[in-house]
Amino acid sequence: MDSGDSRDEESPLVVSDSQSDKNRQNHTRDVHVLSCAFLLIFLAYGATQNLESTVNTGEKDLGTISLGILYLSFTIFSLFASLVVRMMGSKNALILGTTGYWLFMAANLKPSWFTMVPASVYLGFAASVIWVGEGTYLTATARCHANDSNLHEGTVIGNFNGEFWGMFASHQFVGNLITLALLQDGKEGSTGGTTLLFIVFLCSMTLGTILMCFLHQRDGKGEEGPLEPAVSAYSYAVSLSKSVITPLFDVRMLLIIPLFVYSGLQQAFVWAEFTKYIVTPALGVSGVGGSMAVFGAFDAVAKFMCSVVAGRLTSGLLSITWIVSGGAFAQVIVMLWILLKYRVTSGVLGILYPLLMAAIWGIGDGILNTQINALIGILFKNDTDVGA
Repeated sequence: MDSGDSRDEESPLVVSDSQSDKNRQNHTRDVHVLSCAFLLIFLAYGATQNLESTVNTGEKDLGTISLGILYLSFTIFSLFASLVVRMMGSKNALILGTTGYWLFMAANLKPSWFTMVPASVYLGFAASVIWVGEGTYLTATARCHANDSNLHEGTVIGNFNGEFWGMFASHQFVGNLITLALLQDGKEGSTGGTTLLFIVFLCSMTLGTILMCFLHQRDGKGEEGPLEPAVSAYSYAVSLSKSVITPLFDVRMLLIIPLFVYSGLQQAFVWAEFTKYIVTPALGVSGVGGSMAVFGAFDAVAKFMCSVVAGRLTSGLLSITWIVSGGAFAQVIVMLWILLKYRVTSGVLGILYPLLMAAIWGIGDGILNTQINALIGILFKNDTDVGA
């Protein structure tokens, strides 16, 4: 009898341990799946974005204007994205977000005002939803894993974010290498291989969307539950107005706004103007992929160095100021080079100069992105509403 009772007492523990191990495996698996899905989607989108100003030029800068509409739409819909995510759940929001990227890619197969403009507006909405959904899902997964494994929550969140952003950082490099391999410069400025390229990118996005479907739902203890309809609309409106208006009366936020503006402008420059007026005349449209692959590689290296090496030096406002100034100075060198000295040349130097500019600009972009986020974390460490 004693041995039988002993087995009965031990068996629940065995089941509990196996279930806990299975949960931990599911959490890490979901991070792997999410990271791979985003890589497949954004290697296609990032490379296509770089080509908009050079490929879709037949109807009065259709590509450039489409990007402008896209990011204006993204800015507006970002105010309401968290409400959509809480209503749908983070997994469903992620899947919804992928549809915007797929539609935008499909529109590039038949670019016109009637296809690109609606696709850009919808992508702005989808992008706002997918990024809020990503942050919510990744944080919820980390919390569940920390709870099941009895680990420190902050450590797990850092590890999961490190894996996700480490893989995501390679999307520019991988996507632009595909562009370099498939695009060909034709006669009289024409470009061959664009249809094949966009079809390959559509397949990549489709695979990324399918991977999203294999994620586990995260609407339990790691993620906030759905909103109550009656109270949610009012409470969300109050919270939204507070989060938008309150920072405008904070001197610290007002002083940071120029950094946000410059960060956006320098990315718009490299995606549109640099590829159109510097890379294309020197290397052709097919060379855009190679130059932006260099940009993506050095951007990823700079982000890694800032996270690992410079992170030890980022002890306060003064250190961040010096690091950000270094990144901005690198880009100022490129701008002065273009304005005062640069001319399209033939030979090896004609190929080397745009690639060198892309590398320097990528270093500056990587520094700005990481250190601006670190600056916000330091200035608003005791004010999560504003810091978010």
